[in-house]
Amino acid sequence: MDANEHIIVWDNCLRIIEQIIEPQKFQIWFKPIKPLSFENQTLTIEVKSDFFRQYLEEVYLDLLKKTLKRVIGAGARLVYRVPVVKNEKPMTYPAASAIAPVNKTISVNTYPTEGNPGPFVFPGVKRVQINPRLNPVYNFDNLIQGECNRMGVTAGENISNTPGSTLFNPLFIFGGPGLGKTHLAQAIGLAITKKHPDLVVLYVTGNEFKTQYMDAVNVRNKLTDFLAFYMKIDVLIVDDIQDLLGIGSQNAFFNVFNHLHENGKQLIFTSDRAPVDLQNFEDRLLSRLKWGLSVELQKPSYETRLEMLRHRCFREGVEIDDEVLVFLATNIQSNFRELEGALISLIANATLGHQKVTVELARKITRNIVTETKNELTIDKVKKVVCEYFNISDSSLLSKSRKRELVQARQIAMYMSRNLLNCSLSTIGAEMGKDHATVVHACTTVSDLIEHYPDFRKYVQDIEKMLVSK
Repeated sequence: MDANEHIIVWDNCLRIIEQIIEPQKFQIWFKPIKPLSFENQTLTIEVKSDFFRQYLEEVYLDLLKKTLKRVIGAGARLVYRVPVVKNEKPMTYPAASAIAPVNKTISVNTYPTEGNPGPFVFPGVKRVQINPRLNPVYNFDNLIQGECNRMGVTAGENISNTPGSTLFNPLFIFGGPGLGKTHLAQAIGLAITKKHPDLVVLYVTGNEFKTQYMDAVNVRNKLTDFLAFYMKIDVLIVDDIQDLLGIGSQNAFFNVFNHLHENGKQLIFTSDRAPVDLQNFEDRLLSRLKWGLSVELQKPSYETRLEMLRHRCFREGVEIDDEVLVFLATNIQSNFRELEGALISLIANATLGHQKVTVELARKITRNIVTETKNELTIDKVKKVVCEYFNISDSSLLSKSRKRELVQARQIAMYMSRNLLNCSLSTIGAEMGKDHATVVHACTTVSDLIEHYPDFRKYVQDIEKMLVSK
């Protein structure tokens, strides 16, 4: 490889940029840049300050990306190096990986406001451009893949290649808070906008759809426009679909779903619970939500958590010792959101307080943000405490014995897992070796016994106290 290849690449970029922008701006913002290295289609450049880097990102990012793609190729990447004061290492920043996507304009039928259109009244046509409402940061490059989300990522990548034409339609992504449901759903949407710019993509929350529907029915003749708008979408992403409550809004969504699905359009949903656990949903809508592929996102493993922290450090342009990252990954196990929150708080405290990033500082930060790992409730901990309370073994709890004391202990363990941990019925069933119907029956039975039998209520309260104190 030519030792001066980075200089040659950057000179070729400058020749193109010089022909596009004003000479004075070229001299101010591009001439001072120094090329440092070029490896694996990644060009590293040095800029004078972080303000300089931010200005380039805000004003010239699109120009830089197009120029690099022209000179280097489709896989071109840009990395900034910013010298810092004193004798510390320079900071490294990757260039923003994407700009906000834009949909093509589409024609939407509109009807007169004075009354419902008759059979011989032709609607007007309006050209509109729908904002896809996708965050460019939530792309596949920034999504760390592990066993916790591998199936969802694989399905999402397949969908992005041929949206609407796979068996994964609809795709239903569910799991607890902070596990990356929104990130994965938006990453699929972003990939589709890049690979299929002729398709119209829209991200909306379940609550927003419900609010838009209510606005439409309260404005004369706007419900038809509302339905016509959604039926123009090629890829519809509905986040937190569990919030889509109300007979009217569900009926409208049912019609939108049918139209889009029958016409080969892609549907993607996220929820904090499995389809079978959704409450106050019409059966006909529930059956459609279960139609395609349902994917549950699990808690990330230690390796995945550590990899996510390293990736986020690179995105933030900071270098943190692995010892600190290992501490965070070991002590924050619940979800990605808490992990990222702890890392950002750590960086902010170190920067604003002019402190060195150490394990001790990380311990102080995490103590104020998350509950210590030893206090985290899990189904295993629930089973252990129930066994301890009733003085039975774990094997007895999971056995098929119909002895009254074992049955009640089992039912209490399932009830606790559902009500204290908010675990899905399918997850509880898998952990307890029971089917979905058995878990539902157990939760209902325990609720009834608590209401009518004070002694039984005391059992449950005692176990709750043990779980909290341990």
